[in-house]
Amino acid sequence: MTDAPETPNSSRPSPLFGRWVAPAALGAASVALVLAALPYAQGQGDFGGKVRAYLLKNPQVLDEMVAAREQAEAQGHVERVNAAAAANPALLRIAASDVAFGPADAKVTVIEYFDFRCPGCKAVTPDFIRLMQANPDVRFVFRDWPILDRGNEAASAYAARAAVAAHRQGKYLPVYQALMAERALNPERVDAVLIANGVDLARAKADMGSSDTARHLADVDTSGRVLQLQGTPTFFINGRTTASIEPAEVAQAIRAAKG
Repeated sequence: MTDAPETPNSSRPSPLFGRWVAPAALGAASVALVLAALPYAQGQGDFGGKVRAYLLKNPQVLDEMVAAREQAEAQGHVERVNAAAAANPALLRIAASDVAFGPADAKVTVIEYFDFRCPGCKAVTPDFIRLMQANPDVRFVFRDWPILDRGNEAASAYAARAAVAAHRQGKYLPVYQALMAERALNPERVDAVLIANGVDLARAKADMGSSDTARHLADVDTSGRVLQLQGTPTFFINGRTTASIEPAEVAQAIRAAKG
């Protein structure tokens, strides 16, 4: 999982599946504060001392406390995102500019928000493609949300524009898979991927700089922020997000949506 930026055009790099790094740190800090305060709780120094001694002797309890807090934070985030999606259904409607595969009248629609430089996105891509192949009756929508660019970096946005241009030449999926397979992306590597997958580079460059491409990526960015997404990848199945990015959970949600 890659964290979303706190402000436009900025972001915080995070480890794989690291959406909850900050809450975990807060949880650890809270535990430390509790330990420090226990001996003085309600003037019962002996009771507080015994509890403190027990926790120090059984540190796994502290891990359980942090894990419980993380789980509560994660569930709270899912509920906030689903509430935002329910309040703004137009944000998850498939636009003409969206990259989509599968029947337009599909009973189930899966939307992925991703960044081509996101480690979590790269990790789940092979299984996500297999999900597509196993569910030809499902509509899969790709929303590239380039959130990892910082300062003068523009590799994520460049890759996003390149993928949109590839889509206009009917080459989206092979380019998507190739970009996800690249460990480190820069404009030169992105151009090489386009050429290797049969994309007309001159035409692609023109499309990458077009106002339509800029508008599409701006719309995706707006939707991600209004939906209160905290990072990539984020999946929606029929308008509801999943609690994790694990492909198995996405597959289970698809099965449930099919009824």
